[in-house]
Order: sequence, then structure tokens, then C-alpha cells
Amino acid sequence: LGALNLRRVDACRRKGIWKKTLFLTKALRHFFLISTPSLASITIKMHAPLLSASKTSAKRATQASTLRRCLLAVVAVAGTALAVRAVGYGSILGHSTAMSGVQTRGAATFRSFLQSTGYNPMQAVRSPIRESQRTSNLQSHAVAPELLQAPTKPDFSEPRFMWQSLREAIDEEMERDPNVMIMGEDVGHYGGSYKVTTDLYKKFGDLRVLDTPICENGFTGMAVGAAMTGLRPIVEGMNMGFLLLAFNQISNNCGMLHYTSGGQFKVPVVIRGPGGVGRQLGAEHSQRLESYFQAIPGVQLVAVSTPRNAKALLKAAIRSDNPVVFFEHVLLYNLKDVVGDENEVQSLEHAEMVREGKDITILTYGRMRYTVMEAVKALEAKGYDPEVIDLISLKPFDLHAIKKSIEKTHKAIIVEECMMTGGIGASLSSEIHERFFDLLDHNVVRLSSQDVPTAFALELEAATIVQPEQVVQAVERVMGSS
Repeated sequence: LGALNLRRVDACRRKGIWKKTLFLTKALRHFFLISTPSLASITIKMHAPLLSASKTSAKRATQASTLRRCLLAVVAVAGTALAVRAVGYGSILGHSTAMSGVQTRGAATFRSFLQSTGYNPMQAVRSPIRESQRTSNLQSHAVAPELLQAPTKPDFSEPRFMWQSLREAIDEEMERDPNVMIMGEDVGHYGGSYKVTTDLYKKFGDLRVLDTPICENGFTGMAVGAAMTGLRPIVEGMNMGFLLLAFNQISNNCGMLHYTSGGQFKVPVVIRGPGGVGRQLGAEHSQRLESYFQAIPGVQLVAVSTPRNAKALLKAAIRSDNPVVFFEHVLLYNLKDVVGDENEVQSLEHAEMVREGKDITILTYGRMRYTVMEAVKALEAKGYDPEVIDLISLKPFDLHAIKKSIEKTHKAIIVEECMMTGGIGASLSSEIHERFFDLLDHNVVRLSSQDVPTAFALELEAATIVQPEQVVQAVERVMGSS
């Protein structure tokens, strides 16, 4: 498809059909954004005559200007991101492999081409037409505007939605540390798929609130390179399921670079976004990826469950020097509660005591916290006194808090939305049995989602995940047999 359209563009260019050339180039942009640097260099070389013809007429200059912007997107994604990786993993680490050499030469080609056409990527491309309009747009969006007056201090006594608390955390950390930035699909002018980054681009500019193409492996790799050079990037996945496309960058790069560089590099990156089973979102948009990322050495996992701990934990994750995968459940964004002020930061490694009790320990996290608390109402009516702990840290587990609870109750149930096979509950159950076996009066019981793709039909979707009635039955079964 790319080769065919390239031939079409070249044919139109040779015939002087500039309007059609421009149209096809815009269409090609979307193809090249997820393509390779070699294809990008092909299209750049093909359009060199057009780009150098900007002096012939104002109309031609406008066309060349628009084409430059299209090609810049190709350079930025297909060239710069991969070249950063090549330099970062090749020259900086001292490994002069053939691949890194090719990509480094490709980056030099991009730079020399841009210089030959007179294009400076750090400045706007200005055409004689609508000069003032474009300049004003760039002044208001490309960089953060100066504050004319001190911002008013927010009222932290007012309840906030979880998406607002997350936005507040990002806003405060970006203001506190100029090295913090966020990138992802639609995080800028659109405000994020769940409004977490609403209007942040107006305050911090498009360079720190960076809209990216639909290319998770590309911009996640770019974030790793940025973190290696001193920035603190936040990567937002439009859906956590999409980040499977960036699994190589998260596992081989985020988790291992600190070790493989002998401690020379840190990767302080936060990878966050919505996940979990929503309401009729279908199998691909209902992924529970906690156990996927749990197996990666060097990466911390955090699952938030309330507006308050979401804000405090996100601030801690941004400040951490470790890569953190930050799970936000898609159904919890509209929870409303009071949050802490800008100084409240919560430990990433500690569990949260939701309800104290003496009969049985229920360990849970994320959305299942509310499923469990609904079951607790029925259990209290039946005379049971369960203790509920929100794990929050999925890697590492807060084994101190878990042990302290089991020493009191001697029984434990794990309730999760993750899959039964190889899920978070499987790892935690193994840890409890191996470490605290002598404290248990009953084997640890796991309540997990079934090992099937999540159905779209509402009734079938509900049947695949844990419901409050199942929690009540499990508690009665464990308490009755002990």
C-alpha cells in the first residue's frame, strides 16, 4: 500500500499536479507514522524538489509549507524516536552494532535534509499566507503562556471525581518539576480519552503535553529514551490493552535498562491508563493485564481504587526513579471523594486497610474493592466480621500488612478481576502459603475471573467476573469448615 501510494505521489509531482500531490501526501502521513525510517527517507527525498521550490510563488510556498509539516510528522516518529533508541542503545552504551549504525546514519540523513531545505524543527513553518494567525496559534499552544496572575489555591475540601484527582496530580507535578511531561494519543487538545489531561496543554504547551500518533511502541520507546536523558515522562495508553503493542519497550527497556547499564541510567517513567472490565466494551477493551506486567523484573505495579489514593499514588509514581505501571479501572473514573492537598503523597509499596475485622482476611484491589464491600454488608447482617485489605501495590506485595492480618484471622480469601490462571491471586496465594503456612487454619481461597474472553453481552460479561454473592458464599464456606 505504501509503495503504491508513493508511486502515485511521485507521478503527480512530476506532472506538476500539486493539489493532488498534497492530498496524497496527507494520506500517506498516517501510513508513515507507523512505518519505518527507510520509507520515511524515501518520501522525503522524493519531495525535495517541491520543498526547495518555495520561492516560485506564494501558492507554491503554502503547499510546500503544508507538505513540510506532513513530512515532519514522519521524521519525528519514524526517524527521531528510532534514532534516539539507536543512539541510546548503541553509541551511549558503547555497542557499535550494525543496526545502531544504520539507524544513526538515518538520523543524520534526516537532520541534513531538514537543514538543506531550511527547515528548523524547533520553529514554526511560516508561510506568507495567514502569517499572523499561525503565529498567534503557535504562541498560545506551542509553549506555555506566562501567567498574568497567581493561580487561585484549590479548595481541597470539595469532593472530586477520580479523573479530576488524577488530572490534579499531573498538573501539580508538572508545575513542581519542569522535567515532568505527558505523552499519548489525544492527551493534548482532546484532553485524554477519560478527560484526565483536560486543558493541560493550555498551561504547559504542546511540547510537555504531547499528542502522539497511534503507535504505542513508538511513543513508549520515545518515553524510555526521554527518561534516560533526565525527563520524567508519563505515558497514557488510551486503553491498557493497547499497551501490549509496547510490551517490548516496557519489558526489555523500562524494566532492564537500569540493570543492563550497570546503574548508569534510570528510567523514571509512569505508564498509566484505563483498563479492566467495563460495561459491554468487548473482549479486546476488557483486558486485565496486571499479571502480564507482574512477570517483568524491575517494574513496579500499582492499582488505584479511590480518588484520594489515585492522586497521592500518582504523585509518588511520578517522583519515583523506578518505572511504574499505573492501573486505573475504567469504571472508577466517576467515583467522587475528597482528596488530599498538593503535599499528600502515598507510599507505592503499602496496602490500605479498608475495614478492620477479626474473622477472615479478604485481600482485593481496584474495582473489586467495591464488590467486596458490597458483600461485606451482607456478611455483617449474617454475623461475620471480615477484615478487608486493598493491596494497591501488586508488585511488590505488602507482605508485612498481609501477615499482620492473617496472624489475627488465620484465614484468607483473595478477590480479583484478573484471570484465575496465572493471575495476581495465583502469585499472592503462593506467597502466603509458602511464607505464612503455619498461621493458616484454612487454605487460601481465590475468587478470580474465568479463563475466557470477556463477552459483549451484559449477562455473559457479568458471569465471567466475581460478583458479591460469590464472595459471601466463599466466606461462609471457609468459616463453616474451620
